[in-house]
Amino acid sequence: MLRFVELALFLAPFTLFAAWRITATATGPSPRVMAAAIIFLGLLFLALLWFQREGALPPGTTYVPPALHDGHIIPGHGAPK
Repeated sequence: MLRFVELALFLAPFTLFAAWRITATATGPSPRVMAAAIIFLGLLFLALLWFQREGALPPGTTYVPPALHDGHIIPGHGAPK
């Protein structure tokens, strides 16, 4: 899911520019396009905050990277200091 957010962040400026070019008149983008863009970016920002809090390790832990032991991959995890 995090890759989706990263991809959305990367594509957001291009999407907004394309929407502006398609719907723009001599006066600029319509209020609907601007409102949709602001709402989308707000939701994206909230999603990033939520994902950051969900994926964070608790205080007092150290990240242990993935390792290969006896032919099995042990995923990365947090361990007490």
